[in-house]
Amino acid sequence: MTPAFDLPAADSTLDTAFDQYDELYQQFRWHVPEHFNIAEVCCQRWSHDKTRTAILYEDDAGHTASLSYANLQAQANRLSNVLRGLGVRRGERIAIILPQRPETAIAMMACFQLGAVAMPMSILFGPEALEYRLQNSGAVVAIADEGAIASLSEVRPRCHDLEHVIAVDCDGRVTLDWYAELARASASFIPVKTLANEAAILIYTSGTTGAPKGALLPHSAMIGNLTGFVASQNWFPKMGDVFWSPADWAWTGGLMDALLPTLYFGKPIVGYRGRFSAETAFRLLEKYAVTNTFLFPTALKIMMKAYPAPHEHFTLKLRAIMSAGEAVGDAVFSWSASALGVIINEMFGQTEMNYIVGNSAQKWPAKAGSMGRPYPGHQVALIDELGHPVAPGTIGEVAMHRNDIHGAPDPVFFLGYWKNAQGTADKFTGDWCRTGDLAIADEAGYLWYQGRADDMFKAAGYRIGPSEIENCLLKHRAVANAAVVPKPDVERGNLVKAFIVLLPTVKRSRAADDKLIAELQSHVRGQLAHYEYPKEIEFIEELPMTTTGKVQRRVLRLLEEERAQERRAVKPA
Repeated sequence: MTPAFDLPAADSTLDTAFDQYDELYQQFRWHVPEHFNIAEVCCQRWSHDKTRTAILYEDDAGHTASLSYANLQAQANRLSNVLRGLGVRRGERIAIILPQRPETAIAMMACFQLGAVAMPMSILFGPEALEYRLQNSGAVVAIADEGAIASLSEVRPRCHDLEHVIAVDCDGRVTLDWYAELARASASFIPVKTLANEAAILIYTSGTTGAPKGALLPHSAMIGNLTGFVASQNWFPKMGDVFWSPADWAWTGGLMDALLPTLYFGKPIVGYRGRFSAETAFRLLEKYAVTNTFLFPTALKIMMKAYPAPHEHFTLKLRAIMSAGEAVGDAVFSWSASALGVIINEMFGQTEMNYIVGNSAQKWPAKAGSMGRPYPGHQVALIDELGHPVAPGTIGEVAMHRNDIHGAPDPVFFLGYWKNAQGTADKFTGDWCRTGDLAIADEAGYLWYQGRADDMFKAAGYRIGPSEIENCLLKHRAVANAAVVPKPDVERGNLVKAFIVLLPTVKRSRAADDKLIAELQSHVRGQLAHYEYPKEIEFIEELPMTTTGKVQRRVLRLLEEERAQERRAVKPA
């Protein structure tokens, strides 16, 4: 098989002082064939080796399982035959509402080789979220287990395109039973020959403004992800590599940054069904001798606070950690380097064009808190409102060009938003695809995250980015997590407000809280600009989070706006 790109092997030694970035970036070339199918490269080509493990599975009840690539292919063939027998045609959408479990990978491969479009959805979605996506996509089949079957059954009568439901480990009275259907189907299947730019995946973005948008990804997006994956995972794969991430396989982070690229290289990935905790994370890393992982900043913060010295408790084989979603910050970065012996490679991407910027400690220095540099094959710039690149040191919106630096089309791009031509057009300014994320570039080309465009705010005339303040607060011994938002203020426009989750060991009382607030304000004032310290601090039990581990600052911002309206309503005339 012709390789999808040329990327030289990593050096056997790790020398972060030796910067090979320019050479790698300038010499890189894409090789995108006319025909390409994710199932072929992620499963079929490995299936002849019956000893090669694809999935190692465990759940919180202690059940374990293992799935070889040969069995993955056989089961995918059976499911493809089942779907074809149900009348599923090329290009039709199949909803996959499953957690990290072997059946998720089987369903994905079955869809791809059938020429259908896989539509992964989280089992955490309630009926309303499921109904919107099923109706909007026109999905004809849904596959779910006990985690989602109740919500799916509730909305099914209103989803008129949904003809069949295949249930895994569920009562099959009103659904098709996964095991029974696959047992009757043939294990032989001739895959459809798909074009590289043919639709493969439909993932709905979170919809911070308006309804969620369905990003339609081609098979070639798999190729576009690979340079970033290889680089951020310190030149994956190596002998004995095992991957694990708590990122849900229903989301871009879990699907495109973990499951599919691991399978592309024929390595095993650990799937765990259960709640995340620091103890569970370290136990899985130890038990399965995990070498490579993707951990959200929130997960790393929890792990750092719970186990400042993890090697005193666990035997680990980690050699690479990628992190994305928000800035890690130098507190977590330093902890990982000293306590885990691994330099975190931060990465940035979106569902629409994923894995486009990041670090790679084996090829160029990883700077604490930096998003990194554009990965080979991706032409990235910071642009202003008119689409013009801004100078280093100036805040701009992260954007990526349709073509690489050599003028070749970048294969990582999405095809467009499902049934939303205007939304697709609005995503672009000329040939630049906007991300909505703000950053500053230094003279060496590293990008420094400044937050979402809608997370930035002004207080007393100063432009405030929450990430730096949150990172500073996190360094305090009492803080488990923090989120900074604007609080409306008549005189200053906004005040800087911090919502803080304290560690469980912190003793609480009114006097103790007042003292701690003053201490935290002094802590920030002593390290950042005078206008950045939080004028108000509120302690809360937990921060609102997305299912992908990102802090929902928008929820807190709206809370403060509602409170401000209430204050104005009761203010005497």
